[in-house]
Order: sequence, then structure tokens, then C-alpha cells
Amino acid sequence: MLHYLKLIALLSFGYLTAQGKKVETVYFDFDKYTLEVEQEQNILDFIIQADTSKIESIQIYGYCDDRGNSDYNYKLSEARVKTVQEILTSYGFNKNKIVLVEGMGRVILTENILENLAEIRSKNRRVDLLIVRKNSFGKGIYNSIQEKHIVGDRIYFENILFTMGSSKLSLNSKKELDKIAIQLQKNKNIEFEIRGHVCCTPKPYFDAIDRATNERKLSVNRAKTVFWYLMSKNVNSLRMTYKGCGNEFPLGKGDDVDRRVEFLITKV
Repeated sequence: MLHYLKLIALLSFGYLTAQGKKVETVYFDFDKYTLEVEQEQNILDFIIQADTSKIESIQIYGYCDDRGNSDYNYKLSEARVKTVQEILTSYGFNKNKIVLVEGMGRVILTENILENLAEIRSKNRRVDLLIVRKNSFGKGIYNSIQEKHIVGDRIYFENILFTMGSSKLSLNSKKELDKIAIQLQKNKNIEFEIRGHVCCTPKPYFDAIDRATNERKLSVNRAKTVFWYLMSKNVNSLRMTYKGCGNEFPLGKGDDVDRRVEFLITKV
């Protein structure tokens, strides 16, 4: 029981907070995709309180409890997401800032749980609004793919980071790239260069060693890993190139942030 509750907390709040994103959640009644007045008021309060000048984008994800079949609940979760999206825009929130809208279907219970089952299910009948704040790295640098870009824009994704000496994608990075692939399919005119970076490499070395291959081209391998992963998600390879930037462009935000990849927009 405790393990499952920790899992729910991780999915709903902890993981998102750790990734630098604020979450606003609203809850639905069983088998409903319309919101009660109190829950709709929560969305209105969020809009009133939010400093939209500091919001890069919003992602909206809908969920259902474990009852019913998968197809029905997937459609229900999508309808819940659409409800929240329509409420946001009806209250004047900029629709161009809503960059990802996705129904996630059922939240399956992995254990035989009787205690607090009703409460757990009620918390799974929800929509999460993930707020991506604007970064402070300068003009032309973004946290997510925008509705409109110009050539030269850079996109730094907070969730695509690597461990020391590795070019292997983490589970969180793969999840982020899955979302990016969906956005790229909606913005088919964008072409871009995937740029890999490293930290902590002493001079006179430009690049770091990839522990898996013992080659001093870790930044290249990081960029290439992202390139191949996006290809596996049906992003046309002709839209992408990749390049290793080594330790040339530290962001001054810590070593973790410098073990990253960025997109450089080359054509729109």
C-alpha cells in the first residue's frame, strides 16, 4: 500500500517538481468529463495567479481510474483534457502556450489494494497541467518547441540530461523525446541540428570520453543517440543533423545542465 501511494505521489507531483515544472491538478467525478464548479474555479484561480510572462508553455495530461476497458477510458481521458483546454482558452489563456494535450487513459493499480481504494481512484480521475517556466538563458533560447520559431533559435530541454561519461538515454529522457516527437510531427516545417554537450572536461581536451566506447567523442555520441531515437519515432532524418559541441558552451548553471543536448533551428 505504502509503495503504491509513493508511486502515485511520484507520478503526480514529485517527479514533475524535480524536473522544474509546476503542476496544477483538477479532479473529475466517476465516468464524467465535465468539471464541478469548484474544480473549474481552481483553473480560474490558477489563471488569475499565474504570471504568464514567466510561463514558456503548458502541457495537459488526462487520466482515469482503473475501472472499465482501456479504449473507453482512453477516450474519456482525452475528453477530460479537452474540457480543461477549453476552459483555459475561454478564460483568455493564450492557446499558443498550450503545446501538448494528451489523454493517458487508465492508471492501473499494480497491487491488490482495499484500504483507501476509493480515495486512490478519485485522485486518478484527474487532469494535470504542467507549467514549463521560461528559462533565464537569454533571448532566442527556449525550454520547448514553440508555435513559431526563427532560424537560430535554440531549444534546451530540461529533461534530456545525461549521467557523467554516458551517452545513454535515461527513462525520463526517452519520455521527453516521445513528447518532442509528437510536437515535431505537428510542426513538419522545422529543421534542426541536434547539439550534444559535456561538462567537466579539462583543457586542452575539447570533448569527453564515452565510457561505453572509450572514445573521446561523448558530445557527438549524445547528439547521435537523440538523432537515432527520434528517427525510431518516425521523425524524418532529412529534417535533422547532429553535432558534438564538447565543452565549448557551458551555461553556467551547474555540471548537470551542461551534460545536455540542444536543438538549433536551421530552417522553418
